[in-house]
Amino acid sequence: MRRRILYTMIAMLVAVGALLGIPLSVIAWWWVGDNAHQTLDSRLKSISDQLIRTDDGHDAALDPARLDTASVLALIPDGGRLVLTYTENSGRSSSRTVGPDIAGPAMTDSIGLGDAGSLVLEIPLDDVRNDQLAAVGIVLLVVASSLAAGTVAAAVTAGRIADPLIDLADRAAAMARGDFRSEWKTYDITELDRVSRALGDANTEIALRLEREGEIVGDVSHQLRSRLTAIQLRLDELSLHDDPAVVHEAEAGLAQVERLASELDEMVAASRDDPAEPVRLDVTELITTLVGDFENAFDAQGRRLRTTYTGRPVALSAHPGRLREAVSVLVDNALQHGAGDCRIGVGALAGDMVRITVADDGAGVPDDLVQDIFRRGFSAGAGNGVGLSLARALVEADGGRLELSRRRPPIFSVVVPSASASASAPGSGPPGPGSPRPHVRRDRVPHR
Repeated sequence: MRRRILYTMIAMLVAVGALLGIPLSVIAWWWVGDNAHQTLDSRLKSISDQLIRTDDGHDAALDPARLDTASVLALIPDGGRLVLTYTENSGRSSSRTVGPDIAGPAMTDSIGLGDAGSLVLEIPLDDVRNDQLAAVGIVLLVVASSLAAGTVAAAVTAGRIADPLIDLADRAAAMARGDFRSEWKTYDITELDRVSRALGDANTEIALRLEREGEIVGDVSHQLRSRLTAIQLRLDELSLHDDPAVVHEAEAGLAQVERLASELDEMVAASRDDPAEPVRLDVTELITTLVGDFENAFDAQGRRLRTTYTGRPVALSAHPGRLREAVSVLVDNALQHGAGDCRIGVGALAGDMVRITVADDGAGVPDDLVQDIFRRGFSAGAGNGVGLSLARALVEADGGRLELSRRRPPIFSVVVPSASASASAPGSGPPGPGSPRPHVRRDRVPHR
């Protein structure tokens, strides 16, 4: 784009330079020659006037003896020659030359003096040609300077037009990849600013729609999982019935529930598999919100959910919902299968990483099951074997990792990339009750 604009403008400049430069060169060449002829004619008139004054009108013939050579030489151009042709008293035509001989071609101008004779003034043609070439050179220099200045202006103009277009194309491509950041520039070019505003409005609308769809998918998946879990519990009870027919139907229903849960997990994973650009995520706010969701459930069991923070690390996440869902799975496992208080720790690691740990005082993981707990479909208790495998998949899809740091009592660690920025000094705790919520920079469009 830039090269095409530049080449087009340079071609126009060359065409304009040729259309103006050639006629101007011809005019300059002709003007110098005509000016030389006018100069010769003017000098001849001055010389003829001087001859007429020296003759005093006594006779019709010119007398070269009365010619003031010094004053005539002053009127002859440098390198020029004057030829005076006159008629002697005997009637014979004669001539007298004033000035040096001219070698080579000459430019000549003459004036007649009637019966008295004539005057011819000559100058070297090479001198005139040199002046003509100098005039043409000046014209060409002006044209070349104009072309150079025009080329610079064309390059600047091409960049001013092409750079915004390239930037708009990059932002549109980023939007197509799922990057819905709201920074859309203006370029002080009316048409491009209109395009930028239109793309920005489309970006906002698409981001809002996708965000609402994602929230709906999350809500639907959560509700469906809750209902499926309730159905599964009922079917588990029916599978203990004394009637074999009832047991058979219950087991068939359980198979259907498990198949539906598997399909639901796949659809949820597919709906979240978009290549969005990473954004800054305040982990403190994420954990604070998560604690609020689980606090009542832990209170109902007479347990506590405690959090410890080392600073306020900021994670880099393309899908903040994935990290929240993964930590939610770990906390839910601690609620369902653990014992004692559940402890969530948040801190920064060397190498620009953020670590989130979830621990409880339960029995932990037996040694022979350590290699299988993250395998899909495997469950060491009454679970369906989906939670930990899904949590690990979500964390790894976002560039992090989920590991079992300690077996008994269990400690699960989530490590994700850090944004290399801290929102507060080390040692600060979570926001207390009534304090304002921490500010999180969001590249996605916020809720209306």
